[in-house]
This record gives sequence, structure tokens and C-alpha cells, in this order.
Amino acid sequence: MTEKNALANPSKNRTPRHRAREFALQGLYQWLLNNEPARTVVTNIRGAHGFEKADGEYFSDLLNGAISTSVELRESIAPLIDRNVAELSPIEHAVLLLGAYELKNHPEIPYRVVINEAVELTKSFGGIDGHKYVNGVLDKLSSKLRPDEVGADTRR
Repeated sequence: MTEKNALANPSKNRTPRHRAREFALQGLYQWLLNNEPARTVVTNIRGAHGFEKADGEYFSDLLNGAISTSVELRESIAPLIDRNVAELSPIEHAVLLLGAYELKNHPEIPYRVVINEAVELTKSFGGIDGHKYVNGVLDKLSSKLRPDEVGADTRR
């Protein structure tokens, strides 16, 4: 493979954790649109092409966690958005649930990484400027959920 070809398809360099987030996003999208039980969504996504390259354990944690705590996550997002949660695009809604879940339940992952991953997912799957919206909402949410980490980062 030439260097040009390696750079032309950066998706080949996705980490298993990033792939887990992509599949979790797809699962949340399916869940939001079809209102299927989480176990059905997990089964469908696990059968998807390329799933074997994802971190399956992290995928399950993200998808099941975001679905099971979706009411609480929506309540934490609602004051930070300029519209009703139901008016969000399904991709933005799913990415915000995913990002909020990671911010709240995975303190070992730096908040900047969570936000960056959410922005990248939105760029890949969402509308033209959706990533800017997601960035702004998750930035505000990180200040609420991780004030010490955000504060230490801004003092640098």
C-alpha cells in the first residue's frame, strides 16, 4: 500500500474502542427509531459486518448503559440544549446520550477524549454542523459532571 492510499482512508486506523463507540451509536440510533428492547439491538449490532474489530465489552457497556440510564441522561442534557430533546436529530440525540454516559460513568477517560470522540462520530454520521452543537453541549456537561478535571485543565 502506498503512503497516499494509507492516508486516503483514515478509517482503517480506527481503534477497537472507537469502533465500539461507532457500533454503540448505531445501536442507540436503532433503539431511538424502532424502540426495540436493548437485547434485540445488541444482537442485531453484534451481527454487523466488522463488529469483530470492535471492543465488544465496551460496546455492551456503552449501549446498555446509555439505554438503561437514558431518562437520567436526557435530564442532564435538557438544560444545556436550545430545544426539546425530542426535536434533536436522531444522530445528535444518540451521540449526546453516548457522550453523557461516558462522561458520567467513565472518569478514567479524559473528558476531552470523550468530547473529541463524540465530535468525530457526529462528523461521520451526522449533519453538516451537528458536531459543533454536540461539542458545545458536551463541553457544558463536562463542566457540570467533572468540575475538578475541567477546572484543572483550564488552569494550565
